[in-house]
Amino acid sequence: MLLDFQNSKIPPTLSDDLLDSSEISLMTGLLQNQEILDIPIDKQFPIAEKVSSAINVDNVMSKKKKTLIKELYFFVEMAEDQLKKMSIHNDEDDVVDPWNVSTKSESGLDYDKLIKRFGSQKIDQELIDKFERVTGSKAHHFLRRGIFFSHRDLHSILSLHEAGKKFYLYTGRGPSSESMHIGHMIPFMFTKWLQDVFNVPLIIQLTDDEKAMWRDIKVEEARKMAHSNAKDIIAVGFDPGNTFIFNDLDFIGQCPAFYQNMVRIQKCVTFNQVKGIFGFGDSDVIGKITFPSIEAAPAFSTTFPFIFGDKVVPCLVPCAIDQDPYFRMSRDVAARLKLPKPALIHSTFLPALQGAQHKMSASDPNASIFLNDTPKQIKNKINKYAFSGGQATVEEHREKGGNTDVDISFKYLTFFLEDDDKLAAIKKSYESGEMLTGELKKIAIETITPIIQEYQERRAKVTDDVMQEFFKIRKINV
Repeated sequence: MLLDFQNSKIPPTLSDDLLDSSEISLMTGLLQNQEILDIPIDKQFPIAEKVSSAINVDNVMSKKKKTLIKELYFFVEMAEDQLKKMSIHNDEDDVVDPWNVSTKSESGLDYDKLIKRFGSQKIDQELIDKFERVTGSKAHHFLRRGIFFSHRDLHSILSLHEAGKKFYLYTGRGPSSESMHIGHMIPFMFTKWLQDVFNVPLIIQLTDDEKAMWRDIKVEEARKMAHSNAKDIIAVGFDPGNTFIFNDLDFIGQCPAFYQNMVRIQKCVTFNQVKGIFGFGDSDVIGKITFPSIEAAPAFSTTFPFIFGDKVVPCLVPCAIDQDPYFRMSRDVAARLKLPKPALIHSTFLPALQGAQHKMSASDPNASIFLNDTPKQIKNKINKYAFSGGQATVEEHREKGGNTDVDISFKYLTFFLEDDDKLAAIKKSYESGEMLTGELKKIAIETITPIIQEYQERRAKVTDDVMQEFFKIRKINV
């Protein structure tokens, strides 16, 4: 994030006593710089900590001092506005950050509000049409139904592909359980489709170091979960010739370029910024403070010279919207690293069985459908726990119909039932009262169960040797 200070309009005259001498001194030093004054963030916060001792304030003429005051006032105002745009901000209704997702609304998060809060762009029909035109493929139902709903610079990625130029995909997973649940699969299912239609390299990061720092688990346990989750991810069906998977605890020490880019990123972000962006406090372990640079580094192709050589290749990051703060930071530092900003495409969350106020979570086995659940477990969980949008009695339901905005079985069908016409017919039947809750749950069970069974067949074939093929440091198809 760079501020073009020279092109800023100066506000009305301000009193000299608004600023102390150290702040004026800093501004004097900045203004006397002969280069174009694109001021990076590390000069912004806090002003008093970045004092320049080169200029004696007493020697500054009164008129010049007044000008400096005006300019510094506006400079700080702009800087504060920029930090607000980068920072995690949760309102009283919706909480969305990398560690917490919840809402008070039974229908789920207000994603249009999230777009405004995060400053991203909505994926509209025009962009979906361009997607289909440049790929020659029908848009994935996740796109058509707004499950992937928001983006940053997706137009640029599509234009690159249209021009015959390459980019790569980067996504990841913070391993938190031995088995992943179906909510974890949404970004990976879509990423596989992207890899197939664009025929581009894919990098998948497993942040076992993050989980070791954020949760009360040993490093060894975090590594074990990462390897187990890697097998879960491989079973989605990724191309081994075009996919590199790594876990941080094993890989970073083997790749000097990765660590070097981490340090470059760390130099661009101050402690105050990282506290503002991620909400870290004084009691957080120091590993948390530096972790954002670890998740940011793979968004730059220079982190992987064994794959890309010395080529600078743009990156597209498919991820859930809660991961956006990491990549807002990545995009901010990109210009200072003289690298392209990573583009992003954001997904919504698969809700918990008990209702759309929370996303599905591995920490609550009764709120989640896991990828290793049996057909009987899937049936029991949906029948017993899936929140219903139906009415209290059959008679009332026949009269008023069901509410698909809050019904979890229907919400799951929007994710996993690919047939648009069938989904529309189910919606109409349920909302009219013709279809009862039990019938809707039965359709959800019959839709989800075979998907998981087919997945489990693929998962059984992912051995340690297969996993190592994806983990091997090697050149993949670029």
